[in-house]
Amino acid sequence: MMELQSNQLAFLESCEEARKLALSFSDPLVVHHHDADGVSSGAIVVGALREAGKSPRTKCVKKLDDAAIGELESAGEREIIFADLGGGNPRVNELHDVVIIDHHQTSGITKMQANPMLHGIEGSDELSASGAAYCVFRHGVDLGIVGAVGDIQSPLKGMNRWVLEEGVGSGDVRVDIDLRFYGRYCRPLVQFLAYSDDPYIPMISYHEERAEGLLTSLGIALKDGDRLRVYAELDENERKKLISEIANILISGNSLKKAGELIGESYVFPNHPKNETYESNEFSTLLNACGRHGRSDIGLRVCLGDESAYAEARQLLALHRRMIREGIGFANSAIQDLGLFCFLDARGVIDESILGTVCGMALRASWGKPIIGISSGENDTIKVSSRAPRALVAAGLNLGQLMRAGTEAAGGIGGGHRIAAGASIPAGKINEFLLKLGEELGQKTKSD
Repeated sequence: MMELQSNQLAFLESCEEARKLALSFSDPLVVHHHDADGVSSGAIVVGALREAGKSPRTKCVKKLDDAAIGELESAGEREIIFADLGGGNPRVNELHDVVIIDHHQTSGITKMQANPMLHGIEGSDELSASGAAYCVFRHGVDLGIVGAVGDIQSPLKGMNRWVLEEGVGSGDVRVDIDLRFYGRYCRPLVQFLAYSDDPYIPMISYHEERAEGLLTSLGIALKDGDRLRVYAELDENERKKLISEIANILISGNSLKKAGELIGESYVFPNHPKNETYESNEFSTLLNACGRHGRSDIGLRVCLGDESAYAEARQLLALHRRMIREGIGFANSAIQDLGLFCFLDARGVIDESILGTVCGMALRASWGKPIIGISSGENDTIKVSSRAPRALVAAGLNLGQLMRAGTEAAGGIGGGHRIAAGASIPAGKINEFLLKLGEELGQKTKSD
């Protein structure tokens, strides 16, 4: 087991305090975010409270803005546990009894908060909200891994690694070393190859007919009888041939570094059935599909072991995949290079619920700059999502701060992580917002 540092031990002490307060609540409301990390962390809290004999209620919110706080106040909620949000809006201080389990940048919060950022633990890549929820309740370690992977924090390090070791030790998690592509257990081979874009495979990614041709040329059968095969069913020789060919394509395209990153860790859950909940990437995508399409309740039920919710979740997953494919197709032809950042105006085309996912999949490290995407939001607002290459973040870029600066200029609310952040702004203020982003990025470029 990894040896914990003093700040990590201090964080676990704060988690214990949060747990005691949460378990003292008699009628708790669990308020969680709608993405995979939010649904996972919400499920961990609900599962732990139920185990303790409580009957928690749940509420999913896309953003904890002043309107959401006002709704909680007007409803007379007096015992609230926030999961994957709460640390970014100081108005939570106006509520009654509150426990916050979050991992975003935070300031001005006086309520009880279990947040790794308060202890020098980076919330964008060292601990997810679901990981923090596990640290609070020591419950649902598999979900702690799912949320971290869904939050693009793999390969797991820092406190995430400690959570992983807890899961391996209990037998709830297994670490496989294999091809890092998404869908090893559930995607048919052609889609597995064509829609895995980390790394992007020249002439193959997003081209099903070329992916099928490559597999056929390697002598890899696509079907077993009438059933489509998945990657996990390939024998060792077939896997070696496929990985070798992908590596050759990347090397030929001057992507030697990406070729070296083909193989990596995959986190699987041996106690789960071999469906979309068996492997962390697939499980997190299933949850994202539920939350992003307004049915986080279904994702929550899947996390809590309700088998009747699984079929509904798979239907949402099929819709989610189709929308993302269409979104990526639009993004590839519509992204504009504005010098300091790349810009995707997806208003009326890409739903706000998947804008961040599309931006993350469209981002190329070779750009050396972030991508800013906008989509039509609710109540005459614009949804903003931003993603940045890891190298740029390592050099000092902080998208969470950038989004807050933009909303200070244009109104609205914004924040998030260094590598991924978002905002909601008034529809008529997009020019002010973008000008402020350009100004802030320009100043950073000069200082570098």
